[in-house]
Amino acid sequence: MADFQASAQSNVARGKPRSHRMSTRIDFTPMVDLGFLLITFFMLTTALAKPSVMPLVMPKDDGTTEPIKQSKVLTFLLGADDKVYWYEGLDIEKMDSTTFDADGLRQVILRKKEKVETQFGLQKYTDSKTGAELQGSQLNVIIKPANSARYKNLVDALDEMAICQVRYYCVMEISAEEVKRFE
Repeated sequence: MADFQASAQSNVARGKPRSHRMSTRIDFTPMVDLGFLLITFFMLTTALAKPSVMPLVMPKDDGTTEPIKQSKVLTFLLGADDKVYWYEGLDIEKMDSTTFDADGLRQVILRKKEKVETQFGLQKYTDSKTGAELQGSQLNVIIKPANSARYKNLVDALDEMAICQVRYYCVMEISAEEVKRFE
């Protein structure tokens, strides 16, 4: 509420009466309460982050398989503590490790993608959504999460596939031999 306080001084100077000025004091407590109520209302009624769905296109199973050259394959083993172990082709003896940092997993994918594009060129394909003729890499990535890997690691690996525009990738179960190599 607003209060008016009268001044105790005499305002009569040189014989002329003057009007009394009242000082005002405004209580802002109700306005602060209203502000917090509005902030709380808008925080509770708005969606902070909408969940998004990653599009995944599965091929039609017509029963035929096509052999893939080992030089086009890159395998990722997702382990504990956000570690990623990887090897090219079927050569598990040359397994290396990296992390999910921008200079880790992404650089491994981009280097292998560049090798495959240099060796085999780009493949023409038709976009399933637009029907446009496009060209893309022939790199095939196999993602194998271990039991010790977190779900976040698999999602991060799938995000890297989308960021690096890897067209062919799959998620498979990890073999016992691969588990022995990095644990």
